[in-house]
Amino acid sequence: MPAEEHCANPLLLGWVQEWVEQARERNSKGFTTYRKAHAALKACPVTFQHPSQLQQLKGFGPKLCDRLTEKLTQHCRENGLPVPKRPRRSIIPGLANEDEDGQDNEERPPKRQRKAKPYVPTLRSGPYALILGLATLDEDNRNGMTKPQLIEVAQPHCDASFTAPPDPRSFYTAWNSMKTLLDKDIVYERGRPTRRYHLTDEGWEVARRIQQTTNPPRPGPAQPVQLAQPAEPVPQPLDLDDAGPQRLDRSPSLELHDRPNKGLNYSDVVATADSSSGDPKPLELPKFRPIRLAPGSFEVQLVLDVREVRAKTDRDYMQNELAKKGVSPIMRALELGDVLWVAKCKDPNFLTRLGAEGDEVVLDYIVERKRLDDLISSIKDGRFHEQKFRLRRSGIKNIVYIVEEISMDSETLDRRAAMVKSAIASTQVVNGFFVKKTQKMDDTIRYLTRMTMLLKKQYEDKPLLVIPTEVLTAQNYLPLLADLRKKEPITDHHITYPAFASLASKSDMMTLGALHMKMLMCIKGVSGPKATEIQKRWKTPYELVKAYENCGDGEEGRKRKGEMVSEQMRDLVGVGKIHKPLSQKIAEVWGDT
Repeated sequence: MPAEEHCANPLLLGWVQEWVEQARERNSKGFTTYRKAHAALKACPVTFQHPSQLQQLKGFGPKLCDRLTEKLTQHCRENGLPVPKRPRRSIIPGLANEDEDGQDNEERPPKRQRKAKPYVPTLRSGPYALILGLATLDEDNRNGMTKPQLIEVAQPHCDASFTAPPDPRSFYTAWNSMKTLLDKDIVYERGRPTRRYHLTDEGWEVARRIQQTTNPPRPGPAQPVQLAQPAEPVPQPLDLDDAGPQRLDRSPSLELHDRPNKGLNYSDVVATADSSSGDPKPLELPKFRPIRLAPGSFEVQLVLDVREVRAKTDRDYMQNELAKKGVSPIMRALELGDVLWVAKCKDPNFLTRLGAEGDEVVLDYIVERKRLDDLISSIKDGRFHEQKFRLRRSGIKNIVYIVEEISMDSETLDRRAAMVKSAIASTQVVNGFFVKKTQKMDDTIRYLTRMTMLLKKQYEDKPLLVIPTEVLTAQNYLPLLADLRKKEPITDHHITYPAFASLASKSDMMTLGALHMKMLMCIKGVSGPKATEIQKRWKTPYELVKAYENCGDGEEGRKRKGEMVSEQMRDLVGVGKIHKPLSQKIAEVWGDT
């Protein structure tokens, strides 16, 4: 180059010039550093014996000097020249290494350089997935990858989505971590308007380190970088985590297994016995011969409520993400819960031939999902207790309550923190539900995927026993289940999905006593235990209203009404006790008729 002819170190300058051009082409962050180093070296009149002496010039640091040393060593070996030795003293006359009187200073001990820590991305984070995605290219590939291509190969290695933010109020996705990789010079981009991404030399080193960590090398011939298999974090649903980690085969498309069918009506599948009082006569439990589903005759599938949406403008996100992970959900409007699992018969007419309905059997797992803001709203308006009441009466043993702790206004969260903690604690301790906390919907989707794999392993290799629907009524269902579980604790009995939907509907299972309790719980402050104690003393709404009428009229009668409930329960202790202020509130609702 003409610029090198007047330089005291043309060979070194040529290499630095080459790196400047390369950095400019890649739009690298190091372009400014290389340019400063090039200008300082070009202007320096001193001939250097070794690249390590260049640290005295502006723009040259240990890393750049070491790179020049490697380049010089390679050049000497290729041309049969002696490799220059690193000088013991790096003092060059005229380069700020002399005192004012011209005498050399005694060499000071070099400062201990802090070793730069190599970049290590977090497992299954955005940078981790992007590096592994780009590592699928050959190291000498010059075409790179476009954003859509990179997202497609990187998504299986990342827990977060590259296309949708974790929270509808957020605008950041896993793709935003690309800026970190560009800033750290791990990745460089080229091309406009369609940008293509490549790994830098340092990026390939990071990819190799990831590969060595996830797949330790075995003795044998060297092999190119191979991608680590994506590892799914193991959730802890009840006692099912003993299964080893495994992934379902990815479905060939995002087609749903069953399209939503909103026209089905199961309300008349199970008969409703006559219940005219809150104190029904003892039930005579029916005797029956269970329907047996042999192993291999059914497949465990996840059923997702059609109302489980991420946002109004992104209604299919959850089902599409589940399908990407190999779990094709059955979509329908569920009478109870947000997610449940069914054993779907491979022969759709098998249950029908034996006197049952449909081709699905409900398994003993159901999920209710709540975002944190929805949980707070449901506690305030009473839906929280009503939903737990219905879940307890569903007959399903394993109830999972998922709470998504999305970002919220800190002031609102602080004000409601005690209320939320109390509600979660009571759900675990009093109701016996399993509470699972997740940070975002993507975590919930991974949890449901894992649950599906575990339930497949648990159920598909053993027979299922199904209670014939003809012996069920809304009144004998729960006592029958309790009796079966007491007599045969290790044997599970299930019902068909049409029977379950009929029993779980809001009106079919309601005895008069249960309806009375539900009406009482509509009053703010009346919890389930308090409503139970009231219902024990006044078994029907009619009895409660008549009791208030018997208190009389006028000021004295109003006083007796306000104290009636609290006086009846003055000897109680614990959560069922009702104090005078709440008693007066109940009297205002039930006594002023």
